[in-house]
Amino acid sequence: MINLTLRQLRYFDALARHGHFGRAAEACSISQPALSMQIKELEETLGGLLLERSARQVALTRFGEELAQRVRDILRSVDELGDFARASRDRFAGRLRIGMIPTIAPYLLPKITKNLTRMHPELDIRVRETMTPRLIQELVEGRLDTAIVALPVSEPSLTEVALFDEKFLLVRPGADEGTPVPSREMMREMRLLLLEEGHCFRDQALSFCNMQSAPPREMLDANSLSTLVQMVSAGIGVTLIPEMAVPVETRSASVSLARFRDPQPSRTIGMVWRKTNPLARQLLQISEVVCLSAGKARPRQAARSQRA
Repeated sequence: MINLTLRQLRYFDALARHGHFGRAAEACSISQPALSMQIKELEETLGGLLLERSARQVALTRFGEELAQRVRDILRSVDELGDFARASRDRFAGRLRIGMIPTIAPYLLPKITKNLTRMHPELDIRVRETMTPRLIQELVEGRLDTAIVALPVSEPSLTEVALFDEKFLLVRPGADEGTPVPSREMMREMRLLLLEEGHCFRDQALSFCNMQSAPPREMLDANSLSTLVQMVSAGIGVTLIPEMAVPVETRSASVSLARFRDPQPSRTIGMVWRKTNPLARQLLQISEVVCLSAGKARPRQAARSQRA
């Protein structure tokens, strides 16, 4: 009989994800020598090498790669056992891991955290901010409980719950205040400033302007809406931002705002989680808190599960 411990499996999972002993040890809050010892014991127990070690990084062997996927499945199942126990309680308590995309987190996170803490004081809220593909991967692997993203994500193993729709506004230099609002066709001829590739908001802006890729006159890929707005303030070009970002991003920028004619560009904000998550009922309650925090009403047909 092979004697493995959950601790060893979690350490190996961290090492497989980070590819570096130092970063993995930091993520596990242990010393690097202690991590190395646990991994060596795991290799001895299993009777095979899991890693190819070098001075700067580690790479998984073929055996290690196959084991890494099985370990993720095991750890996800263990975590869901804990969630199952939590779901049976009357109160919502313990760890809650929420992911958010960068075009939502700075504007909604403070209100969501404040409301959740007030309504569920025993929750330990942990937030992860990154782009949608990474959030979906971490959800599927069981490293997040839920994520707040722009829908659809169309991942068969996830439940999607639509929360509210949000319009996009045109941001122009302050001198353009009162001038006619350009059509989407005219936008293709303007210097449109966009977020860098990987942000779903970039793709949504390009879709509205009927562009398959960045316009030829584009001269900036930014990592944040704040940078885009400040560049518009400097007269570099124009950009689009979601409504929720307006109060924060335009308060110190000399820009003008305008709404497009109908149909206006927009996005649907929603929550996603694994279909197997035992906390589905509690996560639906949290989705109501998100709507409350955004000051929005939920669509009538809010929840839908993506079919495989």
